[in-house]
Amino acid sequence: MNSSTHTPTPTAKPTLSFWQIWNMCFGFLGIQFGFALQNANVSRIFQTLGAKMDDIPILWIAAPLTGLIVQPIVGYLSDRTWTGLGRRRPYFLVGAVLATFALFFMPNSPTLWIAAGLLWVLDASINISMEPFRAFVGDQLPVKQRANGYAMQSFFIGVGSVIASLLPWLLAKFGVDNTAGPGEVPATVHYAFYFGGAVLLGAILWTVFTTREYPPERLHAWDEAPPIAPRARDTGRMRRNAMIWLVVGIAFIAAVATQGWAKELYILGGLVTAYGVLQFMRTTMTGEGGFQHIMDDLQDMPQTMRQLAVVQFFSWFALFAMWIYTTGAVTSVHYGSSDTTSAAYNEGANWVGVLFAAYNGFAALAAIVIPFMVKRWGLRVSHLVNATLGGLGLISIAVFKDPQWLLLSMVGVGFAWASILSLPYALLSDSVPAQKMGVYMGIFNFFIVIPQLVAVSTLPVLMRWFGNHPLYMLVIGGISMIIAGLCVLRVREPAMHATAAVTP
Repeated sequence: MNSSTHTPTPTAKPTLSFWQIWNMCFGFLGIQFGFALQNANVSRIFQTLGAKMDDIPILWIAAPLTGLIVQPIVGYLSDRTWTGLGRRRPYFLVGAVLATFALFFMPNSPTLWIAAGLLWVLDASINISMEPFRAFVGDQLPVKQRANGYAMQSFFIGVGSVIASLLPWLLAKFGVDNTAGPGEVPATVHYAFYFGGAVLLGAILWTVFTTREYPPERLHAWDEAPPIAPRARDTGRMRRNAMIWLVVGIAFIAAVATQGWAKELYILGGLVTAYGVLQFMRTTMTGEGGFQHIMDDLQDMPQTMRQLAVVQFFSWFALFAMWIYTTGAVTSVHYGSSDTTSAAYNEGANWVGVLFAAYNGFAALAAIVIPFMVKRWGLRVSHLVNATLGGLGLISIAVFKDPQWLLLSMVGVGFAWASILSLPYALLSDSVPAQKMGVYMGIFNFFIVIPQLVAVSTLPVLMRWFGNHPLYMLVIGGISMIIAGLCVLRVREPAMHATAAVTP
């Protein structure tokens, strides 16, 4: 991707080879290694350190909240960064170093609250690296190759997650202790996190040192997206809207406090109130600061992004339900134990790691199949099919009694996961201008984070309605995934999309 000073600059963004796309996406192997260790084992660590099942969603709030704050800021900054290391790669590197630190220390947490704090550090660090990787594909690839680029990321996500999710189970098979005393994390989890930190750092270093970036002025010259026309700024109307959000949010918080509603609903009220505060702050500010730019870009976002917001909401609500409640559901229903010191519980928790590895393995295979699906059916119908498979997979966990059969459930989940990580970005790809690629990928993350915050605030309430059975939360997640697939039919299909497979 280096341009020679002796050759003319191409008039359009060059098409990259398979191995160039491979190298630029390889860092996602490490990012997802850390992310998968987090998803498969953090609930286990929390339970081991004394967390009750209905408190776990609150402890998990670190993950979506850090993404909500970090990703748009990192996207905005990376759009305006140009160093000797490039535009996005400095953020890859900083995030990798911090995430490695968190992975090394999390299984050694002496208390529940230190573990929860390290989850904040880990998730923020992963977000620092992950957000620029999404923009990196938009920077480096022409529109016709972007679906392939995001599918390649899905492939590495699948491969990294398979190995990471299997690690505690594999270590137990090799004789590493899989049980420990009360309040102690088993050795299998310790060694898995140490290995994961090394892999995360190594994979991102590979991408940093094997890729180059186009300077901003060249990206602007090659921009394939239409400019985004700013919407009219009616300060009075914006202030009235802000007051409506504030009043609704504060009234909801007051109702939670006075009517005896579940305490988790404070999060939902706080989310509404915070949005009103941010809108009101924007009406009082002048100038061209980062906050003003992000808020204005949020208001000006393309129609395609608005349509995809609904798809993302139902998709990520379902995924968060799966990540939070699969361990509790499988250990209590399929292995018959909720005692974190028992062999049955830890065997079931390890099997959840195997299941998570399985769905990520199927996602890696799906990443190879999806470009062929897109060629035949288009982006929208392909995503509908995959989301429906994922929904049916989650619902089937409540049907199968033999834990071995849950591997079949993971086939559908894997196809949905690969699709969620690639096709919405491909649908969005021709709507975002190059100079705002980072900030809009960060804003797009709002529609990943907000449903997770909604899940944190509502799923514990729903679980109590269903007799504190975590299995029913997986069924609700499956229904949500199917709704996401149906909503994608409202989204405009890009004029150009990739038709080649991600194979050499």
